[in-house]
Amino acid sequence: MNYKDDSGFAGQLAYIEKVREANLTFFEKEGRKKKAHILTFGCQMNAHDSEKIKGMFEEMGYVLTEKEEEADFVIYNTCCVRENAENKVYGNLGFLKHRKESQPNLKIALCGCMMQQPTVIETIRKKYKFVDIVFGTFNLYKLPELIVRNEESGSPIFDIWKEHGDIVEDIPEIRKCDFKASVNIMYGCNNFCTYCIVPYVRGRERSRKPEDIIKEIEALTQKGCIEVTLLGQNVNSYGKGLEEKVSFAELLRQINDIEGLKRIRFMTSHPKDLSDELIEIMAECEKVCPHLHLPFQAGNNEILKNMNRNYTKEKYLSLIAKIKERIPHIAITTDIMVGFPGEGREEIKDTLDIIENVGFAGAFTFIYSKRTGTPAANMEQVDGAIVKENFNDVLSAVNPKILAFNQKKVGKVYEVLADDVSAQDPSFLTGRTADNSLVHFKAGKEDIGSIVNVKITDCKTFYLMGEKI
Repeated sequence: MNYKDDSGFAGQLAYIEKVREANLTFFEKEGRKKKAHILTFGCQMNAHDSEKIKGMFEEMGYVLTEKEEEADFVIYNTCCVRENAENKVYGNLGFLKHRKESQPNLKIALCGCMMQQPTVIETIRKKYKFVDIVFGTFNLYKLPELIVRNEESGSPIFDIWKEHGDIVEDIPEIRKCDFKASVNIMYGCNNFCTYCIVPYVRGRERSRKPEDIIKEIEALTQKGCIEVTLLGQNVNSYGKGLEEKVSFAELLRQINDIEGLKRIRFMTSHPKDLSDELIEIMAECEKVCPHLHLPFQAGNNEILKNMNRNYTKEKYLSLIAKIKERIPHIAITTDIMVGFPGEGREEIKDTLDIIENVGFAGAFTFIYSKRTGTPAANMEQVDGAIVKENFNDVLSAVNPKILAFNQKKVGKVYEVLADDVSAQDPSFLTGRTADNSLVHFKAGKEDIGSIVNVKITDCKTFYLMGEKI
């Protein structure tokens, strides 16, 4: 089914009321409220989508629970960037099947990027017939309507759109905390890297209006938010499709002027179109954090060409030099993919050369995952033994560089936004510096949500230790 309406979220209010009334009747009969559990796979974009799902569930009268086993409604917000994420979803569904047999009133829904793939939908229809609702990335806001349709029909509902409609604003959200938040500034991607499924499951690039973004962030700051992370598959492309042309750099300048906001982060940037204007704005705007996540993926020019990345090793290194010259204290992090088709022992040397030259503050290293439907899936794949050897070489090269970056911080004082109590030691808090370094430091719970001065006393490869001063 590919049904669309143009009423936006306002068209869902009647469905929300209908579900809420049904849940109130359940409460009066059973003496408890229905519980909903949302499990999120994948990126920050998915995590933010789940905040909207939680907001809609609360509006419909559900109580949210972190315990899947006690939920009356379970929803998986899925990811398809790597095969491992898909396998986890199928594995979890296997457990839910047994629970559904003993608890037939349990509702199960699937959404997110996996659901935009026809092969996945076919698998669910054949092997997971107990799933009640399936929808994709383009019609998240229609969840209340889909719940009503499922209840009224008594049959599974599959509502997958092949293309996006208009951007829907004003969907309620439940955020993890009040002092920091993620904010979508755009959706979709036009880059079509040959290994990536995202353009096929998230659609083409479309930008939110700057006034809607500013309005959302202003509302967040009024509730105590001091840090925002701007999200987009490629934030450098922000502005495409808008009636009034606004670049990403111009948007940053506008957000920098919002009263009460103290930190601005963003991800992800693509090297092919990171502009001089953006570098200048990052240097000038005091609220824009001195951290840039700039994936290079691979160092070999032939591999980059086959990836359709539209830059060379030399252009990437030149860009890094330009950024560091204008913002000397910046922390640069990256993504490194190992095992793309054609990448042998000789080709990996270019990746190692970039690692040696840049001195990254952090890196997400991962092995190429073949994705059906992408051009790279039809290329000749690399032998697993070579991939493993290359991957180990990359880790051996990048981890000492990250440690060296952190070692320079020992003995110095940094402003740290205290996020939460440490999972390892309740007498410690965890937080991040402006340049995104993770810090564990001794402090009380009353500091959570505040920016505090922390002296760095020690460092490990992936985090710092400190004490509040």
